[in-house]
Amino acid sequence: MKTQPLLRVEHLCQYFRSGGATLKAVDDVSFEIGKGEVFGLVGESGCGKTTTGRSIIRLYDITSGSVYFKGVRIAAGTDSYRNEVKRAKAEYKNAQKEAKGSENAEKRKAEAEEKYHAAIKEQTENIRSAVYDKKNFDKDYRAAREKAIAEEYEKLLDGVTEEEKRAALIKEKNEKIRLAKKSSIMNDIQMIFQDPIASLDPRMTVREIIAEGLVIRGIKDKKYIDEEVYRVLDLVGLRPEHAGRYPHEFSGGQRQRIGIARAIILNPELIIADEPISALDVSIQAQVINLLNDLRKRLSLTILFIAHDLSVVKYFSDRIGVMYFGKLVELATSDELFSHPLHPYTKSLLSAIPLPDPAYEKLRKRIVYNPLAEHDYGTDKPVMREVSPGHFVYCNEEEFNRYKKQLTEGE
Repeated sequence: MKTQPLLRVEHLCQYFRSGGATLKAVDDVSFEIGKGEVFGLVGESGCGKTTTGRSIIRLYDITSGSVYFKGVRIAAGTDSYRNEVKRAKAEYKNAQKEAKGSENAEKRKAEAEEKYHAAIKEQTENIRSAVYDKKNFDKDYRAAREKAIAEEYEKLLDGVTEEEKRAALIKEKNEKIRLAKKSSIMNDIQMIFQDPIASLDPRMTVREIIAEGLVIRGIKDKKYIDEEVYRVLDLVGLRPEHAGRYPHEFSGGQRQRIGIARAIILNPELIIADEPISALDVSIQAQVINLLNDLRKRLSLTILFIAHDLSVVKYFSDRIGVMYFGKLVELATSDELFSHPLHPYTKSLLSAIPLPDPAYEKLRKRIVYNPLAEHDYGTDKPVMREVSPGHFVYCNEEEFNRYKKQLTEGE
């Protein structure tokens, strides 16, 4: 039996409109991330990697598609459903015109009308469901948590007659319910931002920056907050005395450690690491990657790792998704992607990886990706297809057969 993924992204679209123009930053992207997995998302600047991460964590209101976290739909767009309504109306009008003057005209009109009303009903229900989930997913999550806490303490209180113990349990229960009312399923998703300078408030001390999440959740115990701040500072390799300093007093690598500490203090299940090492020196990059790897194992974290450097992604990720121009063009395990790259853009990216070997570098040939020359999508349109178990490529039927042949011959 297949276990439910921690994060599931279905047909995610994020469009930005300006005047009459529409920029398709992310266009129909789907993938899953299992619990404890590191999923790498790579591609050139402007391909939509960061926008995908920001859409998942709801910094953007998605255009269409759905994002599920722990089985709960946390983001839902309605544009695709509205487009289906428009398409159904256009098809209905065409069917009515074609039926005129034909045999069984009335029957054909009735069938077209029935089909039209069924489509409208389905899409209206989809829109209603998406709007409800988008507005109420946290409300339902809180209600479920409150109910679970109440049921837990009912069992604990059952049979307890000692007044002091009973009063302590009731106080504990009330405090947990108070915190549950301020909780959010989004607390279990945290983000590490690319720029360690811009992502930290220069007017706040390190203690205030890291503790902000706890304060927002409604925790008031200052002693507990200090203990948690010192705990995560130690986890990321900083000292307790750093808590009283300001961001400008730290190096770039130390600032990024502060950003990581802020992300993990809420004990999240999923971390979205948006190019966390690209703004750092090469020597510091290795330290931060090793830190994330250590935290992943120690805290059982699941990570969506967004980066440019394919060699780093291969070292750190279990599976890799390659993005180009808003599309996910290839998805496979790290070893499979490097051993058997199929999409021309993936081959182009891999050919750009430098190696500290002068002899190899003299012979290394860069592969230039030209989509107009590589693909003919005039009639046979591409979709994401599974070429081999777990290896998906964005291709049409002709390319799909060619890729399968390449893998067979490669074996």
